[in-house]
Amino acid sequence: MASAQPLPSRSSDAAGVTVTVKSLGLTPGAKTWDFEIAMNTHTQTLDQDLARVSVLVDDGGKQYTPSAWKGDHPGGHHRKGVLQFAPVPGNPKSLELRIQGIGTPEVRVFAWTLR
Repeated sequence: MASAQPLPSRSSDAAGVTVTVKSLGLTPGAKTWDFEIAMNTHTQTLDQDLARVSVLVDDGGKQYTPSAWKGDHPGGHHRKGVLQFAPVPGNPKSLELRIQGIGTPEVRVFAWTLR
């Protein structure tokens, strides 16, 4: 079952950009599953559209696109906001949030075990 409690924060530091992701509680009855994302750098501009470069992946490999990004607009060296997804159906054992193109062409993967 998805977690009503926030899961541990995950962080990635690559190519001079630190990205930290925190789940804000993933409950089956919620309207959205929210992830707080903070990006920090002093080497480049953070101009990515997080709603276009992010996907949530369940343990079966199915991908879900975000429904909204509610946060700082593209640009600058420090950005923060909430990436929202429709709740993943079923009862996934694990989730990965994959974000591409933040400081590097590689995909950053933030993973959680739910049960």
